[in-house]
Amino acid sequence: MAVGRTAAVFGAYGHTGRFVVAELARRGFVPVLSGRDADKLAAMARETGGEARPASVTDRASLDRALAGTAAVINCAGPFAATAGPVVEAALRAGIPYLDVAAEIEANADTFTRFAGRARQTGAVVVPAMAFFGGLGDLLTTAAMGDWTAADEAHIAYGLSSWHPTAGTRTSGAVSRERRDGRRVRFAQGRLEYREDTPPTLEWDFPGPLGRRPVIGEFTMADVVTIPSHLAVPDVCTYMTVEAARDIAAPDTPAPAAVDGSGRSDQTFVVDVVVRSGGAERRAVARGRDIYAVTAPLVVEALERVLTGRARAVGVVSAGQAFDAPDFLRALSPHVTVEPRP
Repeated sequence: MAVGRTAAVFGAYGHTGRFVVAELARRGFVPVLSGRDADKLAAMARETGGEARPASVTDRASLDRALAGTAAVINCAGPFAATAGPVVEAALRAGIPYLDVAAEIEANADTFTRFAGRARQTGAVVVPAMAFFGGLGDLLTTAAMGDWTAADEAHIAYGLSSWHPTAGTRTSGAVSRERRDGRRVRFAQGRLEYREDTPPTLEWDFPGPLGRRPVIGEFTMADVVTIPSHLAVPDVCTYMTVEAARDIAAPDTPAPAAVDGSGRSDQTFVVDVVVRSGGAERRAVARGRDIYAVTAPLVVEALERVLTGRARAVGVVSAGQAFDAPDFLRALSPHVTVEPRP
């Protein structure tokens, strides 16, 4: 086994994990399949030819065995409130980089708070939220800022045609709501605020052909953790198209359904980013298909860059801090189309 190209995937048999395993194999990596369900791992190993290493976050020795001899670990297993800490600890013991695809706001904040000092001191690279939510918005915001060293505010509007959540998304959302006591969260004046009022509904002018659409304002995603972790932006607000917000809230919305051989759904997305400083404004927009599927090229591109010495910082770092944002976004083609917007 080529150790330098061997990557453990914790939660390999989950919806996003399967996309990540396939993308690793496509790019010449050797995936090691890990997670707590030995039967699912064994079935996936027969299907993909990969090596199965069962592990549980409650069993330190099993995690160490799962990561032994690997070059890095990608954590795809939610809820990340339960899995991120133990898997980061295992990665630090193994001396390998850690990346995850967490969208949970509090779990990502915990990773920065808990591991920043240790990871920096040991020269480790820990990249949380290297996914559609948290990662892509951070890269777009960083690229849009360009030579600005600070901005007054950043706005990230998600134009999703629909949102059919996976079982993991539903579980992670439930854990987050419990941690917040049912309150909603926003990032304003440089800090997270927890509120009990209803978020505003407003209109957002997406680029064509989507156009003007109703959105839920302060529909807060992981970008409020990743962007302020390295950019001086005191107000970060995210928005979600009303249709997608209704989908994710409805208990009977079905899981994503594959419509092609790669397993992608027919969901499309536009991410429209606006940063403002004084009277000036800069924008960037990204388009693509299937927020779960597109997470795979995001996190695997990040892994490739970390392992080839192209990470710009050590410690707990977000996508925009760790990588050359414009170059990274160009590398995502043809998965994501990125363009400036006047």
